[in-house]
Amino acid sequence: MNKMVKLNPNKLKECKFYEKLENSLVNCTLCPHNCIIKENNTGICNTRINIKGILYSLTYGKPCSISVDPIEKKPLFNFHSGKQILSIGTIGCNLKCKFCQNYDISQSKAIDFIEKIETVAPEEVIKITKEKNLNLIAFTYNEPTVFYEYMIDIAKLAKQNNIECVIVSNGFINPEPLKELCKYISAANIDLKSFNKDFYKKICSAKLEPVLESLKILKENNVHIEVTNLILESKNNSLEEIEKIAIWIKENLGEETILHLSRAFPMYKMQDIIPTPISTLYSAQEVCKRHLSNVFIGNV
Repeated sequence: MNKMVKLNPNKLKECKFYEKLENSLVNCTLCPHNCIIKENNTGICNTRINIKGILYSLTYGKPCSISVDPIEKKPLFNFHSGKQILSIGTIGCNLKCKFCQNYDISQSKAIDFIEKIETVAPEEVIKITKEKNLNLIAFTYNEPTVFYEYMIDIAKLAKQNNIECVIVSNGFINPEPLKELCKYISAANIDLKSFNKDFYKKICSAKLEPVLESLKILKENNVHIEVTNLILESKNNSLEEIEKIAIWIKENLGEETILHLSRAFPMYKMQDIIPTPISTLYSAQEVCKRHLSNVFIGNV
């Protein structure tokens, strides 16, 4: 939790998906943490702040990065292959992964940057997309769930302008907001970090079950899905566990679903790990191909 600096609520966006409680407390219902937030504090994601019993977004209209990428970099291999996509992200995350590759933005506090980042309204994002002759937008770099209001306002405008939107997400979001988001996105790459509940709890400060539920919801709503598993040596590199991921994907999403097995490097609070050996990735790919038709190695 972090203390509030001087903020003008009139310049902030009220959050969706929260409940007002007694004594100016609020219950954020956007993600499975379901944070109970005291006045002048934020939730676990450091992006949603309680001001006098109303929950506001600190990242609305505050992208820390907007750039153009190949869509394969998301990674999305079977969705508009070969095209360029406008990528946009803010600050914050609702997970605390000790191996985070983008920790400099994901683990920062939005309140420390709110006055330093130029405001870019949703309409401006659409204008930028059109000026670059693009028809694709990705919510990526950090966890898009934490800038939900900004994301969905952009996505609604994008749909009106025949621009498709995708998310690159950890999938740790509650069903109701995800189902609403599904109306406006066409594809998702979900980072399934492990099939081990203890790994999610100890390494990511989260839970596995909500991520699996999110994948099912995306499938039910006809959103194109690709899954990424970042393999960390000595942490989640058990071939038995990785095979369980492939089996679950086959049974719940379909054997044609693309699985990306990605190489990890020493980062953030896991400087002690070694870069994932290429041999580990090939072994994992071989195991997963017993169950899935499309398994790719990445970040090599």
